[in-house]
Amino acid sequence: MIEGINNEDLQRVVLVSVKTPEVTEAQVEEYLDELAFLAETAGAQPVRRFVQKLAMPDPKTFLGKGKLQEVVDFMKVHEVDTIIFDDELSPSQLRNLERELKCLVLDRTNLILDIFARRARTAHAKTQVELAQYQYLLPRLTRMWTHLERQRGGIGMRGPGEKEIETDRRIIRDMIARLKKDLEKIDRQMTTQRQNRGKMVRVALVGYTNVGKSTLMNVLSKSEVFAENKLFATLDTTVRKVVVDNIPFLLADTVGFIRKLPHHLVESFKSTLDEVREADILLHIVDVSHPGFEQQIETVNQTLKELGQAEKPTILVFNKVDAFTYVKKDEDDLTPKERKNFSLDDIKHTWIGNQEEKCVFISALNKVNFVEFKQLVYDDVKEIHKQRFPFNDYLYSNYNEDGDEV
Repeated sequence: MIEGINNEDLQRVVLVSVKTPEVTEAQVEEYLDELAFLAETAGAQPVRRFVQKLAMPDPKTFLGKGKLQEVVDFMKVHEVDTIIFDDELSPSQLRNLERELKCLVLDRTNLILDIFARRARTAHAKTQVELAQYQYLLPRLTRMWTHLERQRGGIGMRGPGEKEIETDRRIIRDMIARLKKDLEKIDRQMTTQRQNRGKMVRVALVGYTNVGKSTLMNVLSKSEVFAENKLFATLDTTVRKVVVDNIPFLLADTVGFIRKLPHHLVESFKSTLDEVREADILLHIVDVSHPGFEQQIETVNQTLKELGQAEKPTILVFNKVDAFTYVKKDEDDLTPKERKNFSLDDIKHTWIGNQEEKCVFISALNKVNFVEFKQLVYDDVKEIHKQRFPFNDYLYSNYNEDGDEV
């Protein structure tokens, strides 16, 4: 496993970002807020943020010399020994920064991998995370990465003068090959499980991380899926049978998406995302109380597009209306409205009027507007039921609200 933030006490860290011309000041702050939340989820305490305006990150050290020295001075004075960058660092950038800073250097990808490793509970999730970790680590090996496990013996296994780093690379390649085989075996088992579910309508919860998917899953399915106000609280896909007005369907809770989701994780979690591919209907959950929910919607839509699922029937579910706040403008203020000045009614009219997908505004926690929400789900599920079971009218009356046949 890759070493990350693993201290029992909170580890003090500094956060670093580069503002390029195509990114606004507000977006940089929002991205750093998310990086801080990631760090806190991993058990760290952010103590300072550094932002430098550059046309593009420095190819050698990400930051310019002056800003890098400013970071070094701050970390020495305040005895901080960990720095986290809000981008994926190249292997050469990582080596150069470790040499300059003489401390633990993490990038966004490494941090997310660390959180995934902490959150993984099942053998499937643990295997997926471990594979992503080793794929990330392989091009970043340095002389300090040795003795990952006992070196292999035997004839022809080690030539004269072979460097330890070459041994480590070979060990990691072997591990990657083994983990891929393990995943293929698990994937075959999961495919069989999905086939055994028959022709029941499948609904998948998708959305940015920490938007309330697991809470909604618990309310709809009357189950106890782990839900917490932290990023990536759920890694393992959970499938439950749900009944709305006597029509049964399968509901799947999937891993949350995030901006700059490491491609290693996307590759490793393809089998988990198969629940999205095989779903008949997507419930795209959005945290309407988040100031950057539009960008989060865009991130999820882009990920769905990459998975080839952008055209699937979708209901846009704006969650957490109970947590929504806005700043009301003075009547005498003639400046244009900003995002923070839009009321919930303003957003409702904008999105419901302009979106092709069906929209609904709810609170999963307090069950606000749940009747309308369940009706939308019911209508879509029933339509597919009719197409799939045109002569089986008993399906619409043969289940109670707990999903049991009567």
